[in-house]
Amino acid sequence: MILGVENMINVPSRAIRFDYNGVSQLAKETKKPIYLTKDGEGDLVVMDIKAFEEREAILELREMLLATEANRLSGVETFAASVVEEGIRSKFND
Repeated sequence: MILGVENMINVPSRAIRFDYNGVSQLAKETKKPIYLTKDGEGDLVVMDIKAFEEREAILELREMLLATEANRLSGVETFAASVVEEGIRSKFND
């Protein structure tokens, strides 16, 4: 039923209909996307919800890091974390 190609797990789309629990268990155990195929072609991707949420958080963090690096490269003024922390503490202590 399952044809693994490197990090891809391919499963025929009919597996969802006939073996939902098996596909669900596979997604949870591997924490990898499962590519559902229809007539031998990619059709849908299924993932464990926790793995999906972790992946989304990583992508969001990467976007923030890329934006920060772009700002740094374009000369936008930046501050060290210790300077920011000191500024916040002084505001709360006033």
